[in-house]
Amino acid sequence: MLSGRSLGIDIGKNLFHVVGLSCDGTPVQKVRFRRDTLLQFLLWHNLVGMESCAGSQWLARKIQALGHKVRLIPAQFVKPYVKSNKNDIIDAEAIAEAGTRPTMRFVAVKEEGQVDLQALHRIRD
Repeated sequence: MLSGRSLGIDIGKNLFHVVGLSCDGTPVQKVRFRRDTLLQFLLWHNLVGMESCAGSQWLARKIQALGHKVRLIPAQFVKPYVKSNKNDIIDAEAIAEAGTRPTMRFVAVKEEGQVDLQALHRIRD
C-alpha cells in the first residue's frame, strides 16, 4: 500500500506504469501493472493523473466509479515535466507531477454517450 497522495499512470497496450508521489512531490513508488491488477491497486488512492487519449476515457470512468479524483492531462502539457530521455516510468512520473500543479489545464472525463457521439461525428461519408 502506498501512502502517497497522487499517482501518475502511463497507459500502454498491455502494461500500465504507475508512479506514486508523496505529499512533498518526491516519487515513493514505481511499479507496473497489467490491466486486471491495476484497478485493485487503485483502491488505496484518491488522486490519479493520466495523459488524455482515447484509451484514457474508459479507464478514467472506471477509476471515477471507485470514488477517486481523475485528472486527464493533454500530452503537450506533460512534456515539459519530463526530466530525461523518454520511457514509460519517466512519463508516469511527469504525469504525476503535472497532475498536482494547481494551474494545469485538465481535460474533462467524457461519459460513454459523449464518446459515442464524438465517434459518430468523425465517421466519413
